[in-house]
Amino acid sequence: MTSQYLPRPTTPVDLTPELAATIDEAFARRDRANMGPTIAFFEKLLTEHPDNPYVLYEVGGSYDTAGDEQKAVAYYERALPGLSGETRRKCLLQYGSTLRNLDRFDESLAVFKSACAEFPESDSLRVFKALTLHAAGMKDKSLATLLLVIADKVDSAEIKRYEAAIRGNADYLAGL
Repeated sequence: MTSQYLPRPTTPVDLTPELAATIDEAFARRDRANMGPTIAFFEKLLTEHPDNPYVLYEVGGSYDTAGDEQKAVAYYERALPGLSGETRRKCLLQYGSTLRNLDRFDESLAVFKSACAEFPESDSLRVFKALTLHAAGMKDKSLATLLLVIADKVDSAEIKRYEAAIRGNADYLAGL
């Protein structure tokens, strides 16, 4: 999937409090070293809530955590059009990161570019975009992105004193 086909929100599906509680409980019980039971749980939940974007997202995330990125991508792509808000932001981050792990750097960068425009306040999206830039061999742009996160978010006297220099270096590196 390329950025021109990046799923945009359609009519978001509401997440009922009951389904949210079920998802939260299953997520809290997961064992990152043994994702089989979590995958099985979310796959079963998906049969009970077919095409529910929140469940699709959790199935994708479970496969992703288990190291089956290729399978995760398909679930993320199915989930994205029905997601909104914080869950959409998290899904975009995981989707872009998974594309990076699959060496699909152009697609990953397109996802992060779009996601950063959709969620400009998200520092985590910018950090994971920097990881993709680095993996794609754009180390200067990667460092520039991280420098801007630091200049924007690290609230210390030392950083504030050198903020103009940090931003200037970021601009320089981004232009290389």
